[in-house]
Amino acid sequence: MRSARVFFENDLAGMLTELEDSREYRFQYDPGYSGPPISLTMPLREETYIFKEFPPFFDGLLPEGFLLEALLRQKKIDRNDKLGQLLIIGADTVGAVTVKGAT
Repeated sequence: MRSARVFFENDLAGMLTELEDSREYRFQYDPGYSGPPISLTMPLREETYIFKEFPPFFDGLLPEGFLLEALLRQKKIDRNDKLGQLLIIGADTVGAVTVKGAT
């Protein structure tokens, strides 16, 4: 199981977790977070968001085309490892959301 901390303008918004056995993804807002939602498609709530594939909002943060090919070659990661890609580029995304590996 891998996890990533998700920040909105440097405030911890929540955790994105990948479950190994089922390739299920979960996003849970941090109980102390009171900022805006990270996405209009994921409003603030106490319940965990559950996804059977990589969450569309986070997929939209990933590079495409030439930049994706360069990332895959340079970092030697699998094309299907979307969380791995996000962990590599997550600190340098466009917009207010950044992603960092869980410690």
